[in-house]
Amino acid sequence: MTPDPAERPMPVTPVATKTILVIEDNTALALGLRNNLEYEGYEAVVAHDAAGGLAAARAHAPDLIILDLMLPDADGFRVLRELRGEGVETPVLVLTALGDEADKVRGLRVGADDYVTKPFGLMELLARVDALLRRAARPAPAPAPPNGAAAAHDTTTFGDVAVCAATHAVTRAGAPVALRPKEYELLVALLRRGGAVATRHELLREVWGYDESVTSRTVDTHMAELRRKLEADASVPEYLLTVRKVGYRLNVDASKSL
Repeated sequence: MTPDPAERPMPVTPVATKTILVIEDNTALALGLRNNLEYEGYEAVVAHDAAGGLAAARAHAPDLIILDLMLPDADGFRVLRELRGEGVETPVLVLTALGDEADKVRGLRVGADDYVTKPFGLMELLARVDALLRRAARPAPAPAPPNGAAAAHDTTTFGDVAVCAATHAVTRAGAPVALRPKEYELLVALLRRGGAVATRHELLREVWGYDESVTSRTVDTHMAELRRKLEADASVPEYLLTVRKVGYRLNVDASKSL
């Protein structure tokens, strides 16, 4: 029997499926991640070692990569370093069973956007995946001149640091400073507040797109990297200040024109 055309559902405009590459040597975990990602509507590609992960990243151009640091043929740092060296800016969420904070810092330094320590909750992982994908689709914000900081055209300065909104270039004492995308966005988030305090949750939402259900120390790790690159002494910061038990702020009172 031919259905009445009036009863047929209206055609739905297809939504482009996001592709997520999972590089994980634990077969059971990789299968579980793939099944859950596909259930959420993503296309999931799985690789079980560094060589396969690099090949899959190049072949599929995924929208996001979930990367285990402990792989049988090489560590995840090498995978990340090679991809970033090729100019691949795909968001990368690192999975690690390592408890050493230095390994998390190392992952961020070579280009990870965030990390999750095993064992992890599935719902939190999916929330981070969704947020990182949504955030990656948005243009990076332009800084607004903070109170007390000098601005010329589209350039904002504090101390000997200059931030150009048009090019996203950052210099210190005239020399280029290489910031990862999340480091740049974190810096801009503080600049836009003009000295006001930004809580960790506000920064997680604004820079990473996370909601209140996600708890992560990635803000602190990224801030440590910003201080290392922009402060004269990262252990005694002059501009990127901690507000204990709250968050961070830019010390505009100490700012001076270039």
